[in-house]
Amino acid sequence: MRAAVFHGAGDVRVEDVPEPDGVGPRQVLVRPTWCGICGTDLHEFLQGPIVIPSEPHALTGARLPQVLGHELSATVVEVGGEVAGVRPGDRVSIMPLIVCGRCPYCLAGLNHLCTDMACTGLSSPSGGMAELAVVEDYQVAVLPDSVSDVQGALIEPSAVAAYGVDRAQVHPGDVVLITGAGPIGALAALYAAAGGMRVVIAEPNPNRAAFARALDVGPVVDPAADEGALLRDAISELTGGLGADAAVECAGNAAALNTGIGAVRSRGTVVQTGLHTKPAEIVPMEISLRDLTIVGTWCYPIQDWPRMVRLLGTGRFPVERVVTSRIDVSAVVDEGFQPLTDPRGSQLKVLVSTAV
Repeated sequence: MRAAVFHGAGDVRVEDVPEPDGVGPRQVLVRPTWCGICGTDLHEFLQGPIVIPSEPHALTGARLPQVLGHELSATVVEVGGEVAGVRPGDRVSIMPLIVCGRCPYCLAGLNHLCTDMACTGLSSPSGGMAELAVVEDYQVAVLPDSVSDVQGALIEPSAVAAYGVDRAQVHPGDVVLITGAGPIGALAALYAAAGGMRVVIAEPNPNRAAFARALDVGPVVDPAADEGALLRDAISELTGGLGADAAVECAGNAAALNTGIGAVRSRGTVVQTGLHTKPAEIVPMEISLRDLTIVGTWCYPIQDWPRMVRLLGTGRFPVERVVTSRIDVSAVVDEGFQPLTDPRGSQLKVLVSTAV
């Protein structure tokens, strides 16, 4: 079967790999429909292997080379004998985290912090950029007719974005600054708007800023323009000069983090959602003087998938609006990874199909 396979930095190949050789009693064989290219995939492409294991993973045994793809919708092909609640032909979204179920974090319901966590498409024998994939039964969520296959492939990044906003503990009417209008930032902005928050987006890239404006969820401002005065004015207008109630950092760089810290009111919250590949320098005294809360996030609660499915089904969270291109897996490098890693590029979220 065809698959996009990661071999090393800058080396993703579309090649023939063996089909899965069956399912275990609590496993499900699926045929991916759409699979998104994630920021984590881009980090691997540019600098990897980072999270993709070079030695066999403790939980799954997976190692390089790795079939990519962890943001996927699919159709069920076969189920194991002990699987309940899903059957062949069902359209599904895959929650990609694979957990041990035995460590202290799993036993506390914090499975996304599992000490041995693996991930479909990053540290698993299967990935979504292939014609077939095997997943565990708890990874599968059936999609209702009100949720499309494209939306189903976007539940994973939407869950990341939603968790960032949720961790800020904001409420309807609160003002939330989103720093960075990449896929996660755009989804965070849509999610916050769906929850009744007033949204401001800080984005210096003109292409992404234009895309964010088209979402029509609130002001979009270059945080560096006029030495930050335009952003301060936009937030001041919404808050009477007080400052944003929360900032969700989705760009993964020090400038965006410090923009968020500077923009929130005293006793405000800054949530770190973007993945930083370099150290970031901040001023701790500013956090103390204004009694700020700095919160980290990692992935999402795995139990959140059914809620996300229901939310998308209402139509209030139009995640499909972040998709800028749909391609065949044969073009995954030329039309996927390369445009997405170009700082001047216009692509935001690219979905990949392996359908023959």
